[in-house]
Amino acid sequence: MAMQNSPPSANARVWTAEELSRRVALASAENPQPAERPKLRHLAGELRFLAEPAVRPFRKIDIAKAEAPRTVMLLPGFATHPVRMRYMAQQLERAGHKVKRWGLGFNFGPTPENVEYLEQRLDEIYRRYDRPVYLVGWSLGGLFARELGRRHPEMIAKVVTMGSPFSGNPRANNAWRIYQFLTGHSVDNPPVETDNAAKPPVETVAFWSASDGIISPRSACGKPGERDRAVALRCNHLGFSYSPECISAVLRELEGR
Repeated sequence: MAMQNSPPSANARVWTAEELSRRVALASAENPQPAERPKLRHLAGELRFLAEPAVRPFRKIDIAKAEAPRTVMLLPGFATHPVRMRYMAQQLERAGHKVKRWGLGFNFGPTPENVEYLEQRLDEIYRRYDRPVYLVGWSLGGLFARELGRRHPEMIAKVVTMGSPFSGNPRANNAWRIYQFLTGHSVDNPPVETDNAAKPPVETVAFWSASDGIISPRSACGKPGERDRAVALRCNHLGFSYSPECISAVLRELEGR
């Protein structure tokens, strides 16, 4: 499988007035299936990430050397760039793991081209390091990770999702309207045929938090049969990418504990 020279650039298109109007209509559409969403106090709690740049220089995380270094691909959350996961990547690399970006830049949702590119990216990493890859996906990145796990289980050692809405009502969150505006499609009608709740045929672990202000904890936790294990954390949604608790949990999963 040959690697593409560059990732798809569909997200860089300039919208016409007609397209902008269509996306506004998507964002303001009536909710056909009202669902329980995170409480406003949890949503407000997400603002704690603003203090992260001031706190991070004084934080120390004890990182033990990995007994068996792994190859890891990190997949960023919706509307975020891989740079938002750089801190986590640095901590995993301190342990001795080889950490790779997903190669797509900002995550503005699934398209057939993006999924095809990720399949090629996964194949390239798998062949280069000659061992199965651990996929760690934050929020929407976790849905990409689960899809790759369903399509190419032979290349994947484990899928770890962090606050990813794979279970239940796709509108059980505080982001579905902005998602529909930015992606240009409905949350329940993506341009890629998939079944988010179907468990990949590889070990699949779901991190979730009762303090998540964006994704319903039930959606991120999932039901038995939709994942192998669920791990409860105490961080908020944005904290999945940098909290010491979450980083330590990822390291444990890489060690197989």
